[in-house]
Amino acid sequence: MAFRWTGSRRARHDSRAVLMLLTILLGVFAPVSAFAAKVQKVFVRGAQVIIRFDSPVKRARSVMLNEPRRIAVDVVGATPGGKGPAPIDQGAVRTLTQSVVMPGVTRLRFDLAEDATIFDGGFDSDGRQLSLTLKPLKRGYTQASFTGALDFFPFHFQSRKPSYTLSVPVPTATRTLPLPRVRGADDRPLVVIDAGHGGVDPGAINPQTGLREKDVTLAIARAIRDTLVASGRVRAALTREDDRYILHRERYNIARRLHADLFISIHCDSAGAGEARGATAYTLSDVASDKEAARLAARENKADVIAGVDLGGNSDVSSILIDLTQRETMNASASFARLLGREAQPLIPVKPSFHRMASLMVLKAPDMPSILFETGYISNMQDAAFLDSRDGQKRIAQAVLQAVEVHFARRMASR
Repeated sequence: MAFRWTGSRRARHDSRAVLMLLTILLGVFAPVSAFAAKVQKVFVRGAQVIIRFDSPVKRARSVMLNEPRRIAVDVVGATPGGKGPAPIDQGAVRTLTQSVVMPGVTRLRFDLAEDATIFDGGFDSDGRQLSLTLKPLKRGYTQASFTGALDFFPFHFQSRKPSYTLSVPVPTATRTLPLPRVRGADDRPLVVIDAGHGGVDPGAINPQTGLREKDVTLAIARAIRDTLVASGRVRAALTREDDRYILHRERYNIARRLHADLFISIHCDSAGAGEARGATAYTLSDVASDKEAARLAARENKADVIAGVDLGGNSDVSSILIDLTQRETMNASASFARLLGREAQPLIPVKPSFHRMASLMVLKAPDMPSILFETGYISNMQDAAFLDSRDGQKRIAQAVLQAVEVHFARRMASR
């Protein structure tokens, strides 16, 4: 729109209206930096990098650059707090460079003292501080393994402070089933392991050997329980110890009634082609992270129909909108899933995109970190043999133990 003053008094523009319009336009098209947070301080404590801002930021994404000893974080809604490389030379970081990669997005690039990746991180409650934890790469790693890490650690960090709060009823714990036996010392945190499927629901079946998912998941769940209890670090209980079917709602309600600190549902994946293999972990989200996650949710959520109870129209279960104030629980679930991926990678076959998200009924406990652990593909002959073997079950249990130990150690350290 072009503004032009005219000689006609009648056509002359009202100067107050024009000034108001110009003010509005300037506000719309003003540089994003005028309203953005500024990087206030960056400091390093060992393997932890802490970034502070002078006001809340929207979100950030870690960027694994395709070269060793260099990582970056792109922060949306922030401006650089300095120009040019700044020496830090503390812990894992040597220098920091801040730059604008696009309007409203600032990149913080870290030159490291040793080859490392980002394996955990997140914002504090008010969105003014972002903490990252680095993990050194093992000696003798190959470029191929480093490139694989680029896909394995594409974390997104979202500020936890919501712009609004949505609250809806969640299902109350039922008392229709007797509680299972809890093993381990009373003063230890409790992990409840759920063996997926069972009874009238066999789960996925290997087309060549007839191996049933419900049998494999029970064997793996027992191995995990025994390994956790033997460590002396945690208590453990199984939702089922025999071949019976339990509704999804009852599975996580058993854990809630026991006041569990962590819930792990064990499953085996399947694919029509039979070539897919490797473990994955799922955490709760209203939106599936990809088509495969959506397919899994559709398949697993229908299991209750097999048992003769169709919960498809039950708003308490199938249509729960997770309260946004429960973000802490969802963050804890995602953090544990990433830990499990890290610990499992050297021990068992895992998929490059290990952590995925889906709207799974069995994970809808609102107050307890929960994951669904797809231990491998029962439709793949190699995975099926591994999952059905004592060695494979022992390796899976060891991966879970290591992740559980780190998870609770972090929780104690943060108190």
